[in-house]
Amino acid sequence: MADTLYHRGPDDRGMWADESAGIAFGHRRLSVLDLSPAGHQPMLSAGERYVIAFNGEIYNHTELRAQLQAAAIAPVWRGHSDTETVLACLQAWGIEKTLTSAVGMFAIALWDRELRTLILARDRVGEKPLYYGWQGDTFLFGSELKALKAHPAFRGDIDRGALALLLRHNYVPAPWSIYQGIHKLPAGTFLQISLERRDANPVPYWSLAEVAERRAGNPFAGSDAEALEELELHLGAAVRGQMVADVPLGALLSGGIDSTAIAALMQSQSTKPVRTFTIGFGEREYDEASHARAVAAHLGTDHTELRLNGGDALALVPQMPAMYDEPFADCSQLPTHLVMKLARQHVTVALSGDAGDEIFGGYNRYIHVPRVWDRFGWMPQLLRSSLGVCLKTLPGDMIDRLAGPLAKRFGIVQPGDKAHKLGHRLHDMRGIDDLYVSLLSEWSNADGMVLDEQMPPNLLDDRARWPNLADPVARMMALDGLTYLPDDILVKVDRAAMAVSLETRVPFLDRDVIEFAWSLPMHMKIRDGQGKWLLRQLLDRYVPRALVDRPKMGFGIPLDAWLRGPLRDWAENLLAEDRLRLEGYLNPVPVRAAWKAHLAGQASYGYRLWSVLMFQAWLEQQ
Repeated sequence: MADTLYHRGPDDRGMWADESAGIAFGHRRLSVLDLSPAGHQPMLSAGERYVIAFNGEIYNHTELRAQLQAAAIAPVWRGHSDTETVLACLQAWGIEKTLTSAVGMFAIALWDRELRTLILARDRVGEKPLYYGWQGDTFLFGSELKALKAHPAFRGDIDRGALALLLRHNYVPAPWSIYQGIHKLPAGTFLQISLERRDANPVPYWSLAEVAERRAGNPFAGSDAEALEELELHLGAAVRGQMVADVPLGALLSGGIDSTAIAALMQSQSTKPVRTFTIGFGEREYDEASHARAVAAHLGTDHTELRLNGGDALALVPQMPAMYDEPFADCSQLPTHLVMKLARQHVTVALSGDAGDEIFGGYNRYIHVPRVWDRFGWMPQLLRSSLGVCLKTLPGDMIDRLAGPLAKRFGIVQPGDKAHKLGHRLHDMRGIDDLYVSLLSEWSNADGMVLDEQMPPNLLDDRARWPNLADPVARMMALDGLTYLPDDILVKVDRAAMAVSLETRVPFLDRDVIEFAWSLPMHMKIRDGQGKWLLRQLLDRYVPRALVDRPKMGFGIPLDAWLRGPLRDWAENLLAEDRLRLEGYLNPVPVRAAWKAHLAGQASYGYRLWSVLMFQAWLEQQ
C-alpha cells in the first residue's frame, strides 16, 4: 500500500504494526523539514502510547514547541521536524486543541495504543487528501485511492451516485468517492474510530461557513488604507511562514494577480532571487508566459520558462486516470501538471497563488451573476424560459460568425458558446441562487444520465445547509470555498504536484488570511466591476499596474478544438454507443447527442464531454 505512494514520498519508507491490535501504518516521506532520520515515520511518541503517520506541513510548529516549553510539558526533542511537534502537542493537549492550534496543511492518522482508538484528521480547507472506509471487516485509509486499492480487502464497486456528481461538477465532491463505501474525510474535521465504534462520523473542529457568518456579522470597520496595511501584514506573514524549508524552494508564476502577489511578497523577504516557473503555449489565447516573464523581470526573480505545444499536453491525457485515481475532469489538470514537472527539476517546494479568487472575489461569476439577474430577473418566468430556448437552439458557429467581431471588441471569446450557456441558465432561472447553481452544473440532468441512480445528497441541492449570508455574492464565495476549492482546485494541484514529488503550499489559505479576508466588506473585494480590488491595491506597491491589469484568463487548454481535431479518434472510441450500452453506466442518448452537436460546431460542449471522457478513460484503466 505504501509503495503505491512512492511519488508522494520518495525519500524514506516506514512501517509500523501491532499484530495483537490488528493495525498497521505505512508511510512514504518527502523530506522537507529535518532531513535526518529523526523525522522518520511512522513516529512513536516519547512514552510510545501514540503512533502517527503525518502528511503535510505545520508552518507554526516552532511556536507550538515554544508553548510546550513554556508550560514545561515538552519532551526531550529528538529532532526539529514538525511531525515530532504535532505528536508532542497531541500527547499534551489532545486532538481538538492541537488541530485548532496548528496552522498548516495536513492529513493525520494517530493510533492510541492504550485506548485502541484510531484518529484521522484533515486540515482546515482540505489541501491534503485523506480517504477512508470499511471494506468488509477491514478499515482502510490513505492519502490516495491507489493505496486502498492495493489491499486485498478492497472491493472497488463503483458508486453510481458519485458518478452523477462527477457529471454535474466535473469532480466528485466530499464526502463521496467513486467507490462504494470509501469516503473523503471532509476538510476541517477529524474522525475517531475503533472496533467497538465502527460507525463514527466526522467531527468539525473548524468551519469556513462559520468563519464567513461570524465575520459578516462583525466586518472590518477601518478605511481602505488600513485594510491594505492589514492585508500586507497577514499575507506577508503567511508567505514568510511558508518559505521555511530545508530543501530548495520556489514559486509558480502565471503573471496573474494571485501568483504575482505571492512571488512579490516572497522576493521582498528574500536576500537572493526567488526561483519562479511558468509554461507557455503556442495558442495565444491560452498563453500567459509573456506576462509572467515581464513580472519576473520587474521583481528580479530567477525565472524559468518552458514553451510547449498542444502535443505536450495531449501526451498527458492517458496518464490522468492513474494520476487522479478517480475520474477528475478539470482540463486545466494538464498544464498544471506540466508546470509542476518543470518546477520539480529545480526545487522540492513551490508556493502557489491558488485560492485568491475564492476569498478576495476574483471569479467572473461574482460579477456576471448579479448582472444577469439584474437584466433578466424582472422578466416573467415564461418569457425568460422562451428567451432561453431561443438562445439554446441557435447554432453556435452561426453566432460566432455574426457576433464574433463585436464580441472581440468587448473581450468576449466564443460568443456562441456564451449564448448557449446563457440560454440554459435563463431557461431554468427562478432566482439568483438558481443561476449560480446552474453555472456549477455542466450536465443539468446529470442524475438522469447515470443508469439506475439518482443524485445523492449534496450541498448545492440542500440550501438549508448553505452559509447564512445575506449578500448573494458572499454566498457564492462561501460555497465555492466549501466545494469547488477543496474538491477541484486543491485536488488538481495536489495530485499534479505530488505525481512528481513536488510539495505545493498555498499562502492564501493561511488561517489568519482567511479570517481577515472574510471580515472585509464586499466593496473592498469587488469595486467598479472588478474583483480582488484590495489585492490589486497591494500589488500596486510591488509591480506596475500595467503588468497585471488584463482580463482573467484561467489556466486552460483549447479543449473544444482538440476534441474536434487531435483527440477526436480517442474520444470517439470512448463515446461509442455500443460501448456505452455494454458498460451499463451512462445513458448513451444524451452523450451521443452532445458529441454530435460538438463535432458539427452547433455547440461547444468540450467541458461537458470531458467529464464523460475522464470517466470512460478511468473505467478503461480499471
